[in-house]
Amino acid sequence: MNYKKLGTTDIDISTICLGTMTWGEQNSQEEAFEQMDFSLENGVNFWDTAELYAVPPKAETFGHTETIIGNWFEKTKKRKDVILATKVCGPARDYIRNGENSFVGKNLETALHDSLKRLKTDYIDLYQLHWPERNVNNFGRLGYEHKENEWNKFEDVLVELQKYIKQGKIRHIGLSNETPWGVMNFLKVSKDKSLPRMMSIQNPYSLLNRSYEVGLAEVSIRENIGCLSYSPLASGFLSGKYRNKQFPKGSRMERDWDFWTRYRKPNTNEAVEEYFNISEKYNIDMSQMCIKFCEIQDFMSSVIIGATTMEQLKTNIESVKVKLDKEIINEINEIQKKYPNPCP
Repeated sequence: MNYKKLGTTDIDISTICLGTMTWGEQNSQEEAFEQMDFSLENGVNFWDTAELYAVPPKAETFGHTETIIGNWFEKTKKRKDVILATKVCGPARDYIRNGENSFVGKNLETALHDSLKRLKTDYIDLYQLHWPERNVNNFGRLGYEHKENEWNKFEDVLVELQKYIKQGKIRHIGLSNETPWGVMNFLKVSKDKSLPRMMSIQNPYSLLNRSYEVGLAEVSIRENIGCLSYSPLASGFLSGKYRNKQFPKGSRMERDWDFWTRYRKPNTNEAVEEYFNISEKYNIDMSQMCIKFCEIQDFMSSVIIGATTMEQLKTNIESVKVKLDKEIINEINEIQKKYPNPCP
């Protein structure tokens, strides 16, 4: 396994992060336990979850993933072996604290304490804001139209988070689905006001969506606030399993077709086929090639994998052993020129 520092901390996190959002929906607790056991045994010390999970989100499965992780901690007594990240919802569905839009006050207090209770721990290593309170383009939405809404000032949010850091309930904080403007403002306020600093940005990054390179990559490198890339396999499209419009039984597309629309775009299949051809040409597993491309980016801290089977998990973790030479990278970049970011 490979490791990098989490932001400016002295914490070493595995460059492969165990994603968990299918646990409690596509995966049972027993299957999740097997994934956690295997991941930790193979050097994956960094795990990511969220109060919102399982996904697709719904009232009856809200918080289930954290509960499963907490049950594993209770059973194994291995909480200290894991760098644990979770997230607090932004403006949300009405079944989550009545949909309140707030990263301060009672809403944040309740969210944090409920996560701690479900996870059966007394601290979170990395507590992330799942998406901004302000109206921004995220989750694949384009065509920015400025609409102001009520949201808490960056300083007020950092002051609130500082309170729980001082209490020892949070070690470090991070962002998710955030924009360059938001990241830089959080960092500026932290510096100017001597407040806690954001250590990571959990945003999408894959061969079908390299938009992180446009603005956030420079921010990550210059400000030492690395990317935690989610959807490195674009919800399974970059594993090749949906080639030729095949949707295996039990897969996300087969189970929840109406929810997983982000990667079903006009040029998705064409781009996937070209990347598949590269993997075949060089005799590299397609999933491993796509994950490794993410891992080797200078702005990357860790790549979040999400597997529903042990075979997928083993394949994804073993991507750290793959080497992509310049010829392969050049061919990948040529496909990006031909089909630039088909799934932003």
